[in-house]
Amino acid sequence: MRDGLLDEWAAKWRELIVPLRLKFGFEIQGAWLDRERNRFIWVISYDGPEGFAERNRQYWSSPERESMNLDPDDYLVETEVREVETVI
Repeated sequence: MRDGLLDEWAAKWRELIVPLRLKFGFEIQGAWLDRERNRFIWVISYDGPEGFAERNRQYWSSPERESMNLDPDDYLVETEVREVETVI
């Protein structure tokens, strides 16, 4: 996260990103602020017929997402994506 923007990012994420992600059928299992490392961490899933990657592409290319005028690069220094699978 860029210095000093952790709380601002979390607020915009809650206000703008979460509602649209939910509208697109994603589930958000949780989100955390790691203040010591200046990181924002969240867990998201999608269990629809087109699969996560395709639905994620649809989300990013949607008019609603484009109209947000919210560029993650303004806040995030880097991103790390991990795909995991449920075991229980």
